[in-house]
Amino acid sequence: MRVLITCTSLAPAYGGPAFSVSRLGTALGEAGAEVGLWSADDSTSATPLLAAGAPVRRLDGDLDEALRRFGPDVVHDNGLWLPHNHQVARLAADAGIPRVVSTRGMLAPWARAHKRWKKTAAWRLYQRGDLQRADALHATAPPEADDLAALKLGPAITTIPNGTDLPPPRAVAANAAPSGDRTALFLGRIYPVKGLPMLIEAWAQVRPAGWRLVIAGPDEAGHQREVERAVAAAGLSDVVSFPGAVLGDEKARLFQSAALCAAPSLSESFGMAVAEALSYGLPVLTTTAAPWPELETKRCGWRTAPSADALAVALRQATALSPLTLAAMGAAGRELIAAEFGWDRIAARFLDLYEGLTASGAGEPGALRLAAGAEGPV
Repeated sequence: MRVLITCTSLAPAYGGPAFSVSRLGTALGEAGAEVGLWSADDSTSATPLLAAGAPVRRLDGDLDEALRRFGPDVVHDNGLWLPHNHQVARLAADAGIPRVVSTRGMLAPWARAHKRWKKTAAWRLYQRGDLQRADALHATAPPEADDLAALKLGPAITTIPNGTDLPPPRAVAANAAPSGDRTALFLGRIYPVKGLPMLIEAWAQVRPAGWRLVIAGPDEAGHQREVERAVAAAGLSDVVSFPGAVLGDEKARLFQSAALCAAPSLSESFGMAVAEALSYGLPVLTTTAAPWPELETKRCGWRTAPSADALAVALRQATALSPLTLAAMGAAGRELIAAEFGWDRIAARFLDLYEGLTASGAGEPGALRLAAGAEGPV
């Protein structure tokens, strides 16, 4: 099975899709598929999110040429709205190659309302038609699948969550024996959809004694300045810090040193930060805009309405718990990740999807398919 995965960017600053797409490519390669990765910004070769020996072929430059050289059985595009997404749809159709589209939360109500006039034009010009002509649509959680179903686009919708790597036991957050102040950690893009001003307002209402808030992640569109102003206006500058974007060991250390993860999103198709926090044994406080009902059913976190007042109620409850209680909740979350979100399991489900499309004859062999054995770098 030869799978070409296309996306906007694999740069860490692009956020969750960069992490999940790169990791999916690696997992598919480890499962035996031949995987090509192409990104519109040519970040595929330089991204730190792919290990040096990752079993994938990194494809740069012109998409038409990359497709021709790689000769996939299936194309899996990630994201919407941009010219390269339309190009992927056109090239796959011309070549008769089955195409899967992961919408990555970009059809959620909040996302559609953001820059609405541009998206309305794109929807009418090409985006709706491109989705109608896809061979399968992929959602990462039931609410995202519901958003797709409401549009009545036609292709079958498959729900497969993102996977999450499970850190070794020695990396589990040490929230059972804290020294000094305990830490609530936000990790992700600093962008309006992440609900950070709402979190700052809630923190100002509660002002939990013996706690500090760390907001880690890349600033997008200058939103960090707005959040910093809210912090200063609330008189919280001594307990709120912004360490910037973190990766690798630095990111792991932040998870390990925290006692609670705060993810106050206004819209989330999956929530990679939630899954990662749980994998490190951290309980999570998020909103009902994130598709994680397991936080309550498995007793590993809180879900509130996406408002400052509701967040404040949950924050007051969470920060009043003992370190041992929080650690026990985090252990339940880690068990959830181990049982249901391993990348080997997720890759197998995607391979079943791809193989079903090729076996059913979705698409017809075209000129580009004939180049499947082409050699040489792209």
